[in-house]
Amino acid sequence: MSVVSLNRMFRGKIRTNTCRIVVLTSLVWLLIDVILIVKYADCPSTGGGSSWLCKRNGDGYDVEVPNAARQSQQQRRAAAPEDDDPIVDAEEIDTNSNNFGDPGGYGGGGGGRDADSSMPRTYRPQELKKWRQAPTVAENYGRPGEMGKPVKIPANQQELMKEKFKENQFNLLASDMIWLNRSLTDVRHHDCKKKHYPAKLPTTSIVIVFHNEAWSTLLRTIWSVINRSPRPLLKEIILVDDASEREHLGRQLEEYVRTLPVPTFVLRTGKRSGLIRARLLGAKHVKGQVITFLDAHCECTEGWLEPLLARIVLDRKTVVCPIIDVISDETFEYVTASDQTWGGFNWKLNFRWYRVPAREMQRRNHDRTAPLRTPTMAGGLFSIDRDYFYEIGSYDEGMDIWGGENLEMSFRVWMCGGTLEIAPCSRVGHVFRKSTPYSFPGGTSQIVNKNNARLAEVWLDGWSEFYYNINPGARKASAGDVSERRALRERLKCKSFRWYLENIYPESQMPLDYYFLGEIRNVKTHNCLDTMGRKSNEKIGSSYCHGLGGNQVFAYTKRHQIMSDDNCLDASNALGPVNLVRCHGMGGNQEWIYDDEEKTIKHVNSGNCLTRASEDDPSTPLLRPCNYSEGQQWLMQSKFKWQAHHGDNRIGEDR
Repeated sequence: MSVVSLNRMFRGKIRTNTCRIVVLTSLVWLLIDVILIVKYADCPSTGGGSSWLCKRNGDGYDVEVPNAARQSQQQRRAAAPEDDDPIVDAEEIDTNSNNFGDPGGYGGGGGGRDADSSMPRTYRPQELKKWRQAPTVAENYGRPGEMGKPVKIPANQQELMKEKFKENQFNLLASDMIWLNRSLTDVRHHDCKKKHYPAKLPTTSIVIVFHNEAWSTLLRTIWSVINRSPRPLLKEIILVDDASEREHLGRQLEEYVRTLPVPTFVLRTGKRSGLIRARLLGAKHVKGQVITFLDAHCECTEGWLEPLLARIVLDRKTVVCPIIDVISDETFEYVTASDQTWGGFNWKLNFRWYRVPAREMQRRNHDRTAPLRTPTMAGGLFSIDRDYFYEIGSYDEGMDIWGGENLEMSFRVWMCGGTLEIAPCSRVGHVFRKSTPYSFPGGTSQIVNKNNARLAEVWLDGWSEFYYNINPGARKASAGDVSERRALRERLKCKSFRWYLENIYPESQMPLDYYFLGEIRNVKTHNCLDTMGRKSNEKIGSSYCHGLGGNQVFAYTKRHQIMSDDNCLDASNALGPVNLVRCHGMGGNQEWIYDDEEKTIKHVNSGNCLTRASEDDPSTPLLRPCNYSEGQQWLMQSKFKWQAHHGDNRIGEDR
């Protein structure tokens, strides 16, 4: 064989092998392309085509989207701008699989309302922003209050401190000494620092209402938001001035906010409008997808914003609150609050913090970082989807100034298909003042009574009559025209208040399952048990039976408690005293048995009986060995027309 032939044969083999390599390489790249498409392809929102690419792990079925909902999705897709960064992590929620309604109930959905009229439950990827965690604010060594430590005022400035305290009812001198960008310790639970949130989240607008706020506290609030929020998620800060009279809150503030690295605007109400109407003014100008309401004397901590937005991106009908820590009004020390409390309310519709019950801890698998479903919120600090805020009815514009709006929104969210949560990994400090520096037209009690009357007329159903009996002053307050709010409740197809008490807040102090509700009268003295307006851990009293309700209304419950509001009769010693102690529902010192025949009230732990007051102290009932005399006989007779249960409510009948 010639050399030429060998060369031709050798070149032919090289070409063949080269072709094989090219083909194999092409197949490898084709396989890689297919894998990438499968991983990152957007799910089709219309009914055409296969949906196998869009199934999530564990999904063994396809969900058919209603036609009207599908058309709504198409309209939203057409209107949405092109995403400049369409990648969404595989671990994130499929934001194209919008849920429309939840006909089966409120387990996490739309509350049985018409699916065609309900907003999508999630966002589309094009509407979300990629973000990175904000850098930690470094400690400025030597400055007062750094790392949240208390500020100490020198002895020669104590008088000045007391004088300036009157301006805002907090230590203004200490606040002015603290850097606007002060550092704080990372107070989150250690497991919070390990959490991973979706790579894309919605944007938020911060709305802060103020009235005659101190310069340093207002600016420190703003800077804490700027410094500790992922910048792509922070759309803007909206400041609403509710007719402040202090010079520094005028042009000086407007010029200052123009220099901030985040768009910040000042709106003015013109006349004193109160928190509710001022927040509504701010909300009208929001451009972000989520509204985050804050007070004007707060400090946001590291990682505060992401946990709030991460819950809303999963379900836009979730309203989320941070844990509200305490900033001392005297030293401005940052003090962490418990993550084992949630929001509730008492008989007079006052918001209260209570310990989280065991059933909620079990639902969370005892994970202290898991979102906490709270019956009510404090109302000062929370995040809510902008569209949902208006769909659910924003605020009741018939309410004045402040008070009751937080419970009204809490009831409305739960009863109308939403979810109210506390995100334990989000923490914001708040200056809690012992008294308010502001005056309110007509007085605080008149305003709160009116607002609560509106709340009762719209949301409490039959429990409104109970509320009026407990708080007679509210009956005199005019609720005004509530027809629009009742129409809103009808339109949203909201559940009943009984449903709320039974399913969302079975631990509520509102009487639901009880043997008796009314006055407890002693046979011998004809006096009635009376709280005398006393607080928890003080003695129970007795006085002339006035029949006006209020402090002489007690409930004898299925748990054998004798309760007034959120306090129960409690005896830690065999011979008393009998005190009012916060109800814990665990029996023990708070368990009493009423004998309908003997008319005695026996303390189970000691076996002794509740006895009339002595002549030496005629206003304090006693606990003594049972002798069944008239002094130990009590009549449980109700003059209430209202009862929680329809039909017979006789004592001793167990429900």
